[in-house]
Amino acid sequence: MEYDVIVIGGGAAGMMAAGTAAHYGARVLLLEKNEKPGKKLFITGKGRCNVTNAAPINEFMEQIPSGGRFLYSAFSTFDNESLLQLLKEYGVETKVERGGRVFPMSDKSSDIIRALSRYAGCEKNARFKTKVQTIIIEENQVMGVTLTDGSAVRAPRVIVSTGGMSYPQTGSDGDGYRFAKAAGHLVIEPRASLVPLEAMEAWPRELMGLSLKNVSLTALDQHDKVLFKEIGELLFTHFGLSGPLVLSASAHLRAYDKQKYRLVIDLKPALSVEQLDARILRDFSQEINKDYVNSLDALLPKKLIPVIARLSAIPLRKKVNEVTREERQRLVSLLKSLTVTVKKPRPIAEAIITAGGVHLKEIAPKTMESRLVKGLYFAGEVLDLDAYTGGYNLQIAFSTGYLAGMHAAIDE
Repeated sequence: MEYDVIVIGGGAAGMMAAGTAAHYGARVLLLEKNEKPGKKLFITGKGRCNVTNAAPINEFMEQIPSGGRFLYSAFSTFDNESLLQLLKEYGVETKVERGGRVFPMSDKSSDIIRALSRYAGCEKNARFKTKVQTIIIEENQVMGVTLTDGSAVRAPRVIVSTGGMSYPQTGSDGDGYRFAKAAGHLVIEPRASLVPLEAMEAWPRELMGLSLKNVSLTALDQHDKVLFKEIGELLFTHFGLSGPLVLSASAHLRAYDKQKYRLVIDLKPALSVEQLDARILRDFSQEINKDYVNSLDALLPKKLIPVIARLSAIPLRKKVNEVTREERQRLVSLLKSLTVTVKKPRPIAEAIITAGGVHLKEIAPKTMESRLVKGLYFAGEVLDLDAYTGGYNLQIAFSTGYLAGMHAAIDE
C-alpha cells in the first residue's frame, strides 16, 4: 500500500500527528517500536497524566526557558483548549488542579492514551514492534523509510516524533537525533531536565526516604542570583534530592559546566525569623530540663532531628535552658536556610524530559518541516524545546504534532 505520510514514534506527538494527518485526508502509517502506543504517557504524572495546563497560551511562553517564540504558530493552531475539546470528543472529561495542571477526571493516563489511539486510528493505521532503520532521502526529498528487517515503506513525507532520551525503557533512546543528523541537521547536545539532583554533602543520604511538604526551595547560582523559588514538596534520596520542587528547580539549572548551584531549603516558610525564634523559645520552655537533641520533636520530623542538631553545632547533650541566644539564632538560621550544594544532575535516563535536540533554526515554525530536506517533519521532544513542569511539555508535543500532521497532509 502507498502512504502519503509516515509517522515515526507513537507517543503524544506521534499519535497527534498521525490522527491530524489522517483527518486532513492523508493515507497515514504510524510506526512504533513498542508493542503499544503511549508507553511514556502511561507513566506521566505518576500514572495520572498531567495532559496540559489551563493557563492562557501567552503565559505558556513564560514556562519555556528557550524557544518559546518558535511555538507561536503551533500554539495558535492547536492550543490547550483545542486539546481539551478533542479529548472530550473522544470521551475524556478533564479537571484542573493546583497550578492550572489539567488531568483526566478519572486520574487514569490510560484514558488519554485510549482517546489518542482512537484519534490516530491505531487499530488500522499503525504497525507496532516495528523499528525504523533509516529515512530514505533522495536529492533532498524524503522518499520513505527502511525498517530493521531490511524492507522499505514508501511515502513522500515523514514525521519524526521519537521523543528524547529520558526514560529509555519507554522507547526514547535517541533514534530521532540519529535520523536528524543523517539528514544533515544540527542536534543540540541532549541533556537532562526535570531531573533529580545529586548533593555534594553527605548528610542528605542520612535522610533517604524522608519527604517534606510545604517547604520552600530556592535555587541560586554562584553569584547568588535566584533562579527558582517555590513552596511545595521534596524528597531526600541516597544521592541527594528529588521530588516535585527539585524537578522543577532543575529545569532552571542549565549550565553545570560553567556554574555552581545551591539549593536552599526553608523548613518553616510560614514563619518569619522572629516568629520561628519565638516558637523555639516556647518549645524550649516546655522542655527545660531536656537535652537539646531531645527537644526538637514538636518542631521537626523525627528522622530530620539528628541531622539538624548536628549541623547546628549546638552540643547535643546541652540542656535547653543553657542554650545561648547566639546558638538559638544559629538554629533558626539553619532551619530557614538549610543549604545543599548541587554536584550534578542524575543521568538523562532518570529525567522526565530531555533538553536539547534538533536545532530550531533548521525547522520552519509554521509547518514543523525541515528547512534542509523537503517532506521531513519533526514534532515533540526530539526538538530543542523543553518547559517547566505543569503540563507544558505535553502541550508542546500535542501542538507541534498537530501542526506537523496538518502540513504533512496538505502541503505539496
